[in-house]
Amino acid sequence: MLLELSIENFLLIDKVKISFTNGFNVISGETGAGKSIIIDAINLTLGGKSNKNFVRIGKKRAIIEAVFDIDNREVKKLLDEYGIDSEDNILILTREIFGTGKSISRVNGRIVQLAFIQKISKLLIDIHGQHEHQSLLYSENHIDLLDLYGNKLIQDTAIKVKEKYNELKLYKSELKKYSSINEKERERRIDLIKFQINEIDSSNLKNNEDEELLKEYELLKNAENIFATISESYDKISSNYNDEYSVSSVLSNVLSKLEKISSFDEKLLNFYSEVQDIFYRLQDISTDMRHYLENISFDSERLNEIEMRLDTINNLKRKYGNTIEEILNYRNELIDELKEIEGSFDKTNVLSEKIKKCEEEYIELADKLTVIRKQVAKDFEEKILKELKDLNLEKAKFEVNIVANLDKKGKLIFSQKGNDKVEFLISTNPGEPLMPLSKVASGGEISRIMLALKIILAKVDNISTLIFDEIDTGISGKTANIVGEKMALIATNYQVISITHLPQIAVMADNHLLIEKVFYDDQTMTKVKTLTEEERIEEISRLIGGNNITDLTLQNAEEMIELANKIKEGFNKKVAKI
Repeated sequence: MLLELSIENFLLIDKVKISFTNGFNVISGETGAGKSIIIDAINLTLGGKSNKNFVRIGKKRAIIEAVFDIDNREVKKLLDEYGIDSEDNILILTREIFGTGKSISRVNGRIVQLAFIQKISKLLIDIHGQHEHQSLLYSENHIDLLDLYGNKLIQDTAIKVKEKYNELKLYKSELKKYSSINEKERERRIDLIKFQINEIDSSNLKNNEDEELLKEYELLKNAENIFATISESYDKISSNYNDEYSVSSVLSNVLSKLEKISSFDEKLLNFYSEVQDIFYRLQDISTDMRHYLENISFDSERLNEIEMRLDTINNLKRKYGNTIEEILNYRNELIDELKEIEGSFDKTNVLSEKIKKCEEEYIELADKLTVIRKQVAKDFEEKILKELKDLNLEKAKFEVNIVANLDKKGKLIFSQKGNDKVEFLISTNPGEPLMPLSKVASGGEISRIMLALKIILAKVDNISTLIFDEIDTGISGKTANIVGEKMALIATNYQVISITHLPQIAVMADNHLLIEKVFYDDQTMTKVKTLTEEERIEEISRLIGGNNITDLTLQNAEEMIELANKIKEGFNKKVAKI
């Protein structure tokens, strides 16, 4: 239930706080006073599209806040999923709109995405505005309304139909992919793939082979320089022990002298030992150098082989990948593609069989859904007719027409919703044939049909608040009395908020709000106030006779309110027959 609506710097509203009650809340006011602004504000808190023009001139931002008392399990479950607290069953939706056009949405103080607001708002309020009058005229919307009424009876089968349709759609998409390649293109692609696989396989590539070859290439390419350097180093270290200038000869002489004095001091002995280690280590290095020199190669033929091999590898890299690993991976992808293309004939046959089987399963489910819809439609028709009679359309006939959905060639159209084409037909006058709503229903009749739908669907939706934005369009007199009584009766089970200009509806209110346009300091503002009993009599009088309020209109207003109170007292508020 909507408890309170706070609006600040929104269009013509400077700052207002509106309190709503349980039961029937009526909003009235002169034309142009700003009644629609209240609905616009509520729509925005529920995730409606924002606009920078909503911000009051001269202000930086507009703030709208709606406070709800929630007892809906689905709402609480959603809040829990998002980790949002709902202490004492209170839910606060806040929308800030900035002068730039951007907006921020909050749920109980936490910033959330607009999609979440829109998701949760569907469980809070059902708003019926003038655009819904028009939507009812479009037959493509009727299947959704019937399914909504059918609820759990239809839901399970409808979900299966949708899943099977999506499966069928996937198979057809795959088949189209395989069928899109003609025979010549297929053979051309097979030849190219085989050539590429053969070119890669014939090279006998090995991982990291190029890196090892590059090392060997650099070694062979610089073999002469390496040999000369190592040979010269070897000679200077120890090629000739008799050469007094060789490193080994010098170290040998040093060792001989250190040995003679090493017994005089421990440090001298350490010197001798360390130099001796260096001498032996140097001898080992000298031996390694000699072995290296004995094995060094000047194989120019091998050098040419490596160059040719590296050219082959680089050529494959230019075509198939930056590394040998990428080339080999690409080769595996080619093999997979080749298998797929060569097996595409079999794949096409397999997919065709799957599509055939899937279509049979889809049709079976869709036929089952049709049977259920027709069963639900009978009950739906009875409920609608009952409501229409209560709304002064006693002679009306109403029928849900369900036929196969066919294309121009008479072929069945598959869709996520099944194979049905649903359309509401009505006859509002005796002797007239059943016709589509758009061809026979007047504005007032459409209003009453929509009200009947809302009454029936409200129970299914499990929504506690219904808002009607001037649903009284096109009605007056006795019909207006009936609509007012009906809305008051609905309000015994639901919170109802209605914007109206009819006194017959306004008198049934449990809480009457007045929208006024005032002028202050050369500015136009919209004010909202809850009417006292005396103020309410004046407002009803104005609705009866316009701005020309007389003793007679005041007396009429008072009598209408008294009669309305007696009618409401007669309602069974525990079990309302809606």
